[in-house]
Amino acid sequence: MRNYLILLVFVGILTGTIISCQDANRIQYDMYYTNGRDLYISYCQNCHGAKGEGLAALAPPLTDTTYLKTNKTKMACYIKNGLTDTIVVNGTRYEGKMPAENFANIDIAQIIVYVTNSFGNKQGNYSQEQIAADLNNCK
Repeated sequence: MRNYLILLVFVGILTGTIISCQDANRIQYDMYYTNGRDLYISYCQNCHGAKGEGLAALAPPLTDTTYLKTNKTKMACYIKNGLTDTIVVNGTRYEGKMPAENFANIDIAQIIVYVTNSFGNKQGNYSQEQIAADLNNCK
């Protein structure tokens, strides 16, 4: 009986350990998402809204999944260098200026992970290496 109890406890601990383990990609995604949310609240929410709804004709919404997927490689440039070009999001033209932010690549990656996985968007992780490549292609 004692051996059976020891075996049962061991199997329970082993099962709990396996279930609680997450792979490194999921841990990174969760960390980026959480940190990105905090950065978004501090730096982006005033214009883009708490729910990504935008600010009338001044700041575009972040709820247009198609726009975000199509322009994901430009987002790092928009965040780092600001935006002065006219863009069309969800059929509406936006001509307002977005200020440049002097963020590190990891901060930009975290903001992009948050934005592209919130407000109805589900686009997965985005690495610092991808941000560096995207920033090298800024116009």
